[in-house]
Amino acid sequence: MDDDTLRLQIDSIAAGGDGVGRTGGLVVFVPRTAPGDVVTIRVEQRGRFARGRLLAVERPSPHRVEPPCPHYTAQDCGGCQLQHLTYPAQLDAKRAIVRDALVRIARRQVELPDVRPSPVEWRYRRKLTLAIRWSGGRWRAGLHPWHDPVGIFALEDCPITQEPVLEVWRLVMLQASHFPRVPSLRGAVRLLDQGAAFVLEGAGGWPNARRFFDAVPALAALWWQPDGHRRRLIARRPPAAHAAAVDSPSAAAASRAGREAGAAFAQVNAPVAAALREHVVARARAYAPNSVVDAYAGTGDTAVALAEGGISVTAIEIDRDAASAAGARLSPPSRALTGPVERLIAGALPADVVILNPPRGGLDPRVPAAIAEASPPRALLYVSCNPATLARDLGRLPGFRIASLLGFDMFPQTAHVETVCELVPEAA
Repeated sequence: MDDDTLRLQIDSIAAGGDGVGRTGGLVVFVPRTAPGDVVTIRVEQRGRFARGRLLAVERPSPHRVEPPCPHYTAQDCGGCQLQHLTYPAQLDAKRAIVRDALVRIARRQVELPDVRPSPVEWRYRRKLTLAIRWSGGRWRAGLHPWHDPVGIFALEDCPITQEPVLEVWRLVMLQASHFPRVPSLRGAVRLLDQGAAFVLEGAGGWPNARRFFDAVPALAALWWQPDGHRRRLIARRPPAAHAAAVDSPSAAAASRAGREAGAAFAQVNAPVAAALREHVVARARAYAPNSVVDAYAGTGDTAVALAEGGISVTAIEIDRDAASAAGARLSPPSRALTGPVERLIAGALPADVVILNPPRGGLDPRVPAAIAEASPPRALLYVSCNPATLARDLGRLPGFRIASLLGFDMFPQTAHVETVCELVPEAA
């Protein structure tokens, strides 16, 4: 072997999905490897940590399986990171990722948390976002290789995505001649309770938007987010006009308010999302609260479930459409506030229970500061999609200890994990 080639045993999976091995005091991250693998790699980057490219698996781990998606290996698809692991090994990896973040970043000593599995490991996604490129005189829609965030490959199938989503994408691309002619766009198809929604991102103008919508009857709604502007609804069909146009496996009815915001907030993995929400609602109710703040509330599913039990809920959501949907479903004294959580939460406190469900970037520092300045709630329920930012934010909440920690596998075959961290005041 030359100086840049190593034989390495993989010990664990890091956040992001790379396998981790150690040699001569050097920590090496190797994509597409499994704990227990003995591999030959080429070291491509050195420093405190090294990154290696897999050359050969000399002795495969018992946790390694053949990935069923051809794109995973042939095009090095970056959409999934763990298809080469058995499903139990994926759950073990996610347990370790959560604990490692809390121990290493938050300095909180925690046991390995449970991670509740998804009832389905494949064909669970109700949404698929693709990069769209004008190349060679035609539009292509696809995903990025894991080692090339700029390049894309044309997508033939995505085994973690439901078939109706892929069928709508095929219909969308048949009418791609109506897209605005710019070098690149992004699009997302999401199943709603009836039909599907398509969101196009990019370009400064879209003169053929209505023609595109008319040409794809499977779409219940069309949204567009121009460069530098917020998303806006272009067109919508009455439910009867598109109910038979796409074979959606979900329920047959939805509220008008929910449909208006559904393009952005319908759940990607509905069964796991429901289980997570039920857990959050149950833990909130366990404190017998009279008042709850539901921050980053989306369309208000959690807020509504709590309000139906007689609790006064203040839902806070920055997205106007989602906040409007939440407000339409809540009755006084419960309410929905529209705006950034960091600007509005101080005025909504104190509350008996605070629910925090931020995006991947975690909390704005003003949010934990506002909580610290108010009378402490009986409990904080932090719903996280990123263990690293959860751990960082726990460092900003020094007056609280972890009462429980539970993961939910919202995205099988990927390294992502949802975590519900229940916090109570240190004195409790």
